[in-house]
Amino acid sequence: MTRRRSLLALAPGLMLAGLVLPIAAGLLGTAAPAVSGKGFGALVQWPGLPYATALSFGTGLVSTLVALAITLVLIAALEGTRSFVRFRQALSPLLALPHAAAALGLAFLISPSGWISRALSPWATGWDAPPDLLILNDPMGLAMTAGLVAKEVPFLLLMALAALPQTDATRHQMVAVSLGYGRVMGFALATLPALYARLRLPVFAVLAYGMTNVDMAMILGPNLPPTLAVQITDWMSAPSLAHVPTAAAGALLQLALVAVALGLWLAVELLLAPLIPALAARGLRCRALDRPAAALARLAALTIAGSLGAGMAGLAIWSFAGLWPFANALPQSLSLQTWTKALPDLARTGLTTLAIALAASLAALAISLAALEAEARRKTPLRAEGLIYLPLILPQVAFVPGLQVLALSLGAKGSAATVAAAHLVFVLPYVWLSLAPAFRGWNPQIGLAAASLGTPPDQIFWRLRLPMLLAPALTALAVGIAVSVGQYLPSLMLGGGRVETLTTEAVALASGGNRRLIGATALMQMALPALAFALAIAAPRLAFANRRAMLAERGPT
Repeated sequence: MTRRRSLLALAPGLMLAGLVLPIAAGLLGTAAPAVSGKGFGALVQWPGLPYATALSFGTGLVSTLVALAITLVLIAALEGTRSFVRFRQALSPLLALPHAAAALGLAFLISPSGWISRALSPWATGWDAPPDLLILNDPMGLAMTAGLVAKEVPFLLLMALAALPQTDATRHQMVAVSLGYGRVMGFALATLPALYARLRLPVFAVLAYGMTNVDMAMILGPNLPPTLAVQITDWMSAPSLAHVPTAAAGALLQLALVAVALGLWLAVELLLAPLIPALAARGLRCRALDRPAAALARLAALTIAGSLGAGMAGLAIWSFAGLWPFANALPQSLSLQTWTKALPDLARTGLTTLAIALAASLAALAISLAALEAEARRKTPLRAEGLIYLPLILPQVAFVPGLQVLALSLGAKGSAATVAAAHLVFVLPYVWLSLAPAFRGWNPQIGLAAASLGTPPDQIFWRLRLPMLLAPALTALAVGIAVSVGQYLPSLMLGGGRVETLTTEAVALASGGNRRLIGATALMQMALPALAFALAIAAPRLAFANRRAMLAERGPT
């Protein structure tokens, strides 16, 4: 018993070490070839470096700024209304949508031969053939920026809704309205400062991902030259080892770019900080802003939910489509031919993806539960909790190549276990963020009552706390599965081409022209997280069908 308690007490430290040490080893493994070789010289000589650098910098900053603005306007103008409830219900499921599947759906929707062009042709456009327009892979990265915004708004909205109760927003809003302020101005003056302080780390994670993502950039982004992260991946994946120093130098440059972007963001925060007190001092009520802000929020939410939903529907239809010439809005016939041919390979790849996701997510859930239970027994908050965001803020392309080198030196590259271990680094933060609010919000009086009756702490955990938190725990597990299924770069590099997942297959197929096979693969990729969330919702209801109060014990949302 004493040994078990000592191990539990070590759980928080072991969790943080399990995140920090692989990242540190990866950074060292990435930096070594750049320092020892001629990587920086070769990188500087690459003609596409200035453009790729500016593209990565610009798309990351713009997409983050727009996604944050949409999230804040949604909350400021609509929070507490029926429209907001509907939009939240529509946007929340999109959080589980893998980035690659979302990008493929948007590509099928907005491409010159996509669903929008087909629906408008020829009656509105006069097009009898797909137009020669550079919509996808445009040189300015507009399509990629739009895809990033659509995918990151649900994430920021979820993070904001989780933080909102901690800001006493309802009382602040009531006081602001009683003083004659409009909804938007009252939110900006009374709630925004406290809310943004809790949103800063999620915003940094969105900014880092926007600058360094690979899968969405390969599907929606420019090709000649690509973004810096995509080019680094190409160098790392090249058969010749001659490009490794160049890739390593590029990875360090990418890390420096993210650091500069975060520093610039913080500097802008400092410059804008006096703005809210200044507005409060002037006493501007700005009630006229409420109606246009609400209209803008509704338009943004409808556009995001509608475009991603239509993209997913397009993928599904293409997977069953027979002949579908341009400009027909729907295929002339439906067929199971694509599924019949592809299902054996998709099933094998899907099982591999599911096994990796389950291994990483179950491990993350167990680690998170142990660390949270240790925190609860010590009655002190986790120290250095901000380190949990480290895998989300640091660019994957900066340390995953180093993990690849480490796995190769240990003879572990190319196994599903290695890929699952790499996924754990990225799954654990999301599982923790999903589970921690509910775990910490559990009523401690229940545990005190049980302890007063002589129940030991372990029994309180297994027989009271964990059953009552079954729904949040299964939801966190489903979030972990969704995150693992969507991992591209760790699967590609640690798998070494021998571990195929649905995401690596979907991105590889994106460069081809077989839309039916792309649709089937993306549909399978979406199905795994959807199944996980469906089970997370259904299991507690089945387990506690006769105990409604157990279903209500979910902690803060």
